Amino acid sequence: MTRILSTKKLSKAIKKKYFDTKMELVEKNFIQTKSVSFKIPQLNNYLLFTSKEAVKSVLKSEIKNVHSISCFCVGSKTKSFLEKNGFKVIEYVDYAEDLIQVIDLKYKENSFTFLCGNIRKNTIPNYFQQNKITYNEFVVYETTLKPHKIKKEYDGILFFSPSGVKSFLENNTLDNKTCFCIGTTTAKALENNPEVSGHKNIVIASQPTVENVITEVIKYYSHLTPKGEPGELKK
Repeated sequence: MTRILSTKKLSKAIKKKYFDTKMELVEKNFIQTKSVSFKIPQLNNYLLFTSKEAVKSVLKSEIKNVHSISCFCVGSKTKSFLEKNGFKVIEYVDYAEDLIQVIDLKYKENSFTFLCGNIRKNTIPNYFQQNKITYNEFVVYETTLKPHKIKKEYDGILFFSPSGVKSFLENNTLDNKTCFCIGTTTAKALENNPEVSGHKNIVIASQPTVENVITEVIKYYSHLTPKGEPGELKK
């Protein structure tokens, strides 16, 4: 039986995708996120989100008139969550690198309020600083690592963030396992980690969503697993 380790616990809806494949799925959260208190003295022309967690934290806050400001965001899930909660999204892309290109083409004369976590790439702040674009930045949630020692052997491992990669590698090695990554940023975290030393078995989802990671897993192992037998789900 093919055994898959997910470095985050998956929703019931996502796990249903395993029912047509003979796989054992084991889930452990290798990172933890929590909202933090914050104050924003001034909101600029646009709000900028790069994660759903940041949106959740803002919704818990007491910021006035926040829904009156249009948003830019990274990720289709973040966009859907913003719109579901009454925000207007005028620009969204899959990666921060793509977002700065959009801003460069159309919005350089505007100002931004960047709402993010304590662990974030420098892509967007560096771009704003280099181009003298007015912005303010507020940490609205925190990510902490939750390393686990994995004793069982796995055929494949699912990664959903650079933080998840870092947490996993604190107590574990990849050996020759196949790694399935939600996007290029997470894949680069694997490729650039000195502990990995040139690991090549990396599959990147066609779109950076959890669903597409699962799709890649099923596609990859479909020639190894008989169809029509339910998968085994373990926690």
